[in-house]
Amino acid sequence: MIIILFRLLVLIAIVILIYTAFKYLVNPKRKLEVAQDKKEFYFLDYNDNIKKNFFITYKGFLFEGEKYLGTTEDSFEVITIIMHTHQPERLKGFERKDLYFLEEEILIRYPHATIEWKHPVDKLRIH
Repeated sequence: MIIILFRLLVLIAIVILIYTAFKYLVNPKRKLEVAQDKKEFYFLDYNDNIKKNFFITYKGFLFEGEKYLGTTEDSFEVITIIMHTHQPERLKGFERKDLYFLEEEILIRYPHATIEWKHPVDKLRIH
């Protein structure tokens, strides 16, 4: 009886371990960090929650976008996005074409939005 109980506890522990490993591997924040380390493009957004900011990593740079809801002619949509980075001192090598690429990717997901950049990226943009 004790052996069966012990086997059951070992089986439960293995299932919990596999579940925890799976949740870790599919975690979007972890994917964002991996993409940033590999200097790849990754867009992390929670479309169902307008209050949550989205994150973009591109060429190792991490940007955060604040979404603001407003009205269009037909519906309520995200109409303003304010972009910033937490570490502006790391932007060495970031070019205007990179900025335009990011704006295109944002506008694909939020076509009614106007994008505003905070300092120092706003100095790179041509108005």
